[in-house]
Amino acid sequence: MEHLYNPDSQLQLLNAIKDNDSVVLKQLYTTNYYKIEALVLKNNGSKDHAKDVYQEAFITVWKNVKNDRFIPENETALQGYLYQIAKNKWMDILRSPRFKKTKMIQHELNVLDKNIDQNGHEKDEEHEFFRKRLEQTMEAFKNLGAPCKELLTAFYYDKASLRDIANKLKIEENTARTKKYRCMEKLRQLALASKK
Repeated sequence: MEHLYNPDSQLQLLNAIKDNDSVVLKQLYTTNYYKIEALVLKNNGSKDHAKDVYQEAFITVWKNVKNDRFIPENETALQGYLYQIAKNKWMDILRSPRFKKTKMIQHELNVLDKNIDQNGHEKDEEHEFFRKRLEQTMEAFKNLGAPCKELLTAFYYDKASLRDIANKLKIEENTARTKKYRCMEKLRQLALASKK
């Protein structure tokens, strides 16, 4: 007969994890998932984000238990530890430039979408112009070379100064300024070309 772990016995739980007891691992996984999902959904995430973060956190906890890097301090210590690792991983994602950039673009598109009436028509031509312009610029950005993408992302999304960018790229500040200008020109040309 399959046995389920007693959630009140941390020692029993740790031993079952070390033994790769699939029943216990599955129970631990399912009973703690929804707390993480709620956390992620409340903080700008999706269910897919929650699944990814939770899976990573669960594997980390599993490895740490196996390697005796985790010692329970109370009867819900492991569950709290799992939650804390998942929370930290989600906070790292929220702080990452890529996430901020994606959210910013989604927000801009959502704002533009709100300007469409029930019949699917733009409420005003100016918004249609900006929406198209944004889509063209986003498409053009995808086709920029990696060095330009990196430089423009650092400047516009990470709000890094040209001095910081220059230090990171090991170039002079004036050179960074020139490169930024050239990258912007390239982006404009690509956006104009996609318009035609």
